[in-house]
Amino acid sequence: MTKLDELANILKNAPDEVFIQPHNVPDPDALASTFGLQFLLGKKGIPTKIVYESEVEKANSLKMLELFRIELYLPGEIETLGKEDWTVLVDVQKDNSNVSDLVTEEVAAIDHHESMGDKGYRFEDIRPEVGACSSIIARYFVENDIDIPNNVATALLYGIFMDTDNLTRGVSELDIEMFYHLYNKTDIALINDLKSNQISKLDLVDYAKAFSTVEVYDQLGFLCLDNGNDSLLGAASDIVITIAGVNVVVAYSIRDNGIKFSTRSINKKIKANLLVRYILDGVGFGGGHESMAGGFLPLENLDLDKNLDTLVRHRAISYLESSL
Repeated sequence: MTKLDELANILKNAPDEVFIQPHNVPDPDALASTFGLQFLLGKKGIPTKIVYESEVEKANSLKMLELFRIELYLPGEIETLGKEDWTVLVDVQKDNSNVSDLVTEEVAAIDHHESMGDKGYRFEDIRPEVGACSSIIARYFVENDIDIPNNVATALLYGIFMDTDNLTRGVSELDIEMFYHLYNKTDIALINDLKSNQISKLDLVDYAKAFSTVEVYDQLGFLCLDNGNDSLLGAASDIVITIAGVNVVVAYSIRDNGIKFSTRSINKKIKANLLVRYILDGVGFGGGHESMAGGFLPLENLDLDKNLDTLVRHRAISYLESSL
């Protein structure tokens, strides 16, 4: 029995509706993964809706919704959403800081991030060694010998493309295998269209403000945003890591409810996920991959008598010194 068969057999017993939920502020990999899974479950006779929290922020994510006609619903837009409904989490896990806890029961999780531990799922497929969740969903098509439509293949290919930074970050054999499997089934013109819509004009102003804060200490780069969306924080981190001599990046953004962190590393001795946990030890939480990770420091845990910039730099530098 394949993973998809196992999941479908479970979902057929749902007492009411089945929903698919990506992480908040879904990026291209999350959108492609949910879109692909929705198609697969439809082939198994299980209708679903994709439900999400927070706005879709990135220009390329918004373009994906337009090009592939992906339908997303906010919880408030679904009058029937209730405790008897089941939800499949995709590209995220229960209790992660970047996913809202809906009233539904989270019965399954498909993800490529670190395991959050036993969350009582009826089904889980969590593969932290994989670079993109889209690769896992693409594999479901192969394992079940299901023909993949052109638009789904294109979305999944783009999801892999973006989350592995053009197959250069956190890439596994599965990512490479699925990338080449999907390539000949993809509309490359649409990929080029998406690549030309990765930022908006308004993003340029935010980028300018963000990059004016960059500080570099040896191989460690810091970036602080007065405010900013999740996609900008991660994208800014990706650009700072390309600065000559910079191998590790710590970026953080001040929000109304706390501080959001994004870390990057291309130094094999420095793990981005361990770095963000070290910075937030005792005050927040974080996790992710060895090359890219994120975290959050709740406002109530922030010591207003201490300088945030000093705290972040001290802990980041201490971690590097202890790891090299």
